[in-house]
Amino acid sequence: MKKYNWGILAPGKMSAKFARGLKLLDKAVLYSVGSRDSGRAEKFASEYGFLQAYGSYEELAADDKTDIVYIASPHSLHHQHTLMCLRNGKNVICEKAFALNTRQVQEMIAEARKQNLFLMEALWPHFQPFYRKAHEILKSGMLGEILHLHGWFSFQPPFDPTDRKFNLQLGGGSLLDIGIYPVIDALTFIGVPYEIHTFALFSPSGSEESITVSFRYNSGKMADLYSSFKTNEGIGCKLLCEKGNMIVSRGRDMNQRVILEVHGRPVEEFVFSPEAMGYHWEAEEVMRCLDNNLTESPVVPLSFSLDLIRTLDRIREKAGIVFPGE
Repeated sequence: MKKYNWGILAPGKMSAKFARGLKLLDKAVLYSVGSRDSGRAEKFASEYGFLQAYGSYEELAADDKTDIVYIASPHSLHHQHTLMCLRNGKNVICEKAFALNTRQVQEMIAEARKQNLFLMEALWPHFQPFYRKAHEILKSGMLGEILHLHGWFSFQPPFDPTDRKFNLQLGGGSLLDIGIYPVIDALTFIGVPYEIHTFALFSPSGSEESITVSFRYNSGKMADLYSSFKTNEGIGCKLLCEKGNMIVSRGRDMNQRVILEVHGRPVEEFVFSPEAMGYHWEAEEVMRCLDNNLTESPVVPLSFSLDLIRTLDRIREKAGIVFPGE
């Protein structure tokens, strides 16, 4: 059994979740951690059992023994850090949002192809049992066609203009941080819209803190999406279909749920409670692809990531969301 040395670039809350997932996988060696703060890297490495700790991202990328790097730095640095890792011969899984805009994502993909290395956006929902169950139900035809999708994600972090959620220099705003999930839902279950309308509210730092987005499709289907740092609704989406409805959500208890409401039948609920919140399945997919000499995942192909970032760019243009340097 081939094993892979994993590196973590930017040890934070997301990296901690991912590391807990890696520990479940026999093929994953928790090898290296890189941070701008050597003390932080050493603490993370000690807590999760990584073998090497580096006080810079460059040292992590230069370590020839690291096979795969998980990137969890702020959105505005994903492009830079992905290119650096690829140019140092590392396969990469990078957190969403993949980058700030389409140009950056295109450059990342081009570099991965030039280097013949694996690249994937870490899109958590695609690997989860509640998403697979939703697809199974839709494929069965019991709900008929989807007519409307309502997606949401909101919570109430304290306002701090230096925090990545509110700092424009770091790609701050609810859209790229949490609003991306309803957009993923719409693209996954319906597709790329032909018409987009938005309304956004902005924080004192200039970052978008609440946004409502409407999608319209040539088929007549519609979607309305909402994300906010001002309300506390949690995360989910509801599919309104010809023969009933389906709610696909993750609760505050971290359980995943699918609630099925077929007309004329009792309501059914399916609950899933994967270990480590299911983050290990993303890492498992990366290693499966490498075992099979694939440079992208058929589960989250780079074409989907391009559709996603192009849609996010269209939303930002409509809402007037601009990041420094664009």
